[in-house]
Amino acid sequence: MSGIIIKAEDLGKKYVIGHQSETTRYVALRDVLASNARSIWHKTRDLLQGRPIIPGTNLEEVWAVRDMSFEIRRGEVVGIIGSNGAGKSTLLKILSRITEPTEGRVRIRGRVASLLEVGTGFHPELTGRENIFLNGAVLGMTRQEIKRKFDEIVAFAEVEKFLDTPVKRYSSGMYVRLAFSVAAHLEAEILLVDEVLAVGDAAFQSRCLGKMGGFAREGRTVLLVSHQMSAIESLCTRCLLVSGGRLLLSGSSRDVTKQYLGMATGERIRSCRLDGNVRKKSYASARMVEVFLSSGDGVPVSEIQMGSSLAIHVVFRVREPIQPVLGVVVKTGFGFRLFGINNRIVAGQTLNEVSTEAVITCQFDRMPLMPGTYYLDLYLGDPFGDIDVVTDAISFEVFPSDVFGTGRLPPQLAGPLFLSAHWTLKDTALSPSFAIGTSNV
Repeated sequence: MSGIIIKAEDLGKKYVIGHQSETTRYVALRDVLASNARSIWHKTRDLLQGRPIIPGTNLEEVWAVRDMSFEIRRGEVVGIIGSNGAGKSTLLKILSRITEPTEGRVRIRGRVASLLEVGTGFHPELTGRENIFLNGAVLGMTRQEIKRKFDEIVAFAEVEKFLDTPVKRYSSGMYVRLAFSVAAHLEAEILLVDEVLAVGDAAFQSRCLGKMGGFAREGRTVLLVSHQMSAIESLCTRCLLVSGGRLLLSGSSRDVTKQYLGMATGERIRSCRLDGNVRKKSYASARMVEVFLSSGDGVPVSEIQMGSSLAIHVVFRVREPIQPVLGVVVKTGFGFRLFGINNRIVAGQTLNEVSTEAVITCQFDRMPLMPGTYYLDLYLGDPFGDIDVVTDAISFEVFPSDVFGTGRLPPQLAGPLFLSAHWTLKDTALSPSFAIGTSNV
């Protein structure tokens, strides 16, 4: 990478919105006169400053983007993440010069291609063929350039059969495939993409990731807004976290997505007292008091990413000395048991005797769970059996992550677990003895 291709300095975008005035409450004559005088003054000021004047409303200023500064280097693939309304789309509109910033400035070196909304620049009454030329022209492509790349655009979008059909009859998936294909074939140094992976099937999303990865290998720059953290992690070299119109964090994709997922869960329960829980079994000799979760580095969590470590800590009290055994069963939200383990059946996991209170921990180095919400059943006992059992003791969330390094998640229909494997290929024409059904007789 060489040189800064995008530089934003103190960017801000302000919108003025109106709220209807209250008309139902009682208002004295002096209040009406005072209000009218203020209204005349405000409207005169707004008129001089070029603001819209909306009758019967109170105006409020809202900053969609505020005090945002960053630099993007040539060849970087940068993800922009944040909750809905954080200012991500407004930022891309400023960078694509659709919207003028209220304050600050942005410097861009190079040709920009943008796909900000499904079918931006499409006319619903025109056919797919006509819209390729229309949208290409909107993006800055010449007619000769569009003709030269027409077959590639159509092949990527897979709309050959419907090329002469008005796009108003297209599905949302067909719409976005065609729009992305046109933008992707523009010979631009910078590509801005807003949530294109939210529409379309898995095959199309895979082609999009491959295309954007190809841009990076060619030394072009990509800015991608997406809520799919697995795509952000696999594709992006860097990530910007936006919240409330401000830039909160810039750093490696993994670190920033981890921070964002922690914010997204907010105040989810990371620990739970077990005194009042319904128990399947409980004896006076031992009793679980509290359970809490942590990541592999000891940080309390209520959520993990796919393939991350998870530690389950159980505080318990005993009346008689025991060698503790902790069993953990992981279940889906529908109560289906996925797997369970306890240190009674694992060699070398016999623990020291406890006579008062202690914390016993069960740690999974790599949780093989697909995205979703899961529940834990806890079994406290000794080498001879279970003493205290609490069902649905605590829940936790698993978020998507690029566990295989391809930007693709295992298919959800395959089940709630994921496992790694490896494949080999043997050419039976070169080694006939490996062929199915062959014999050495």
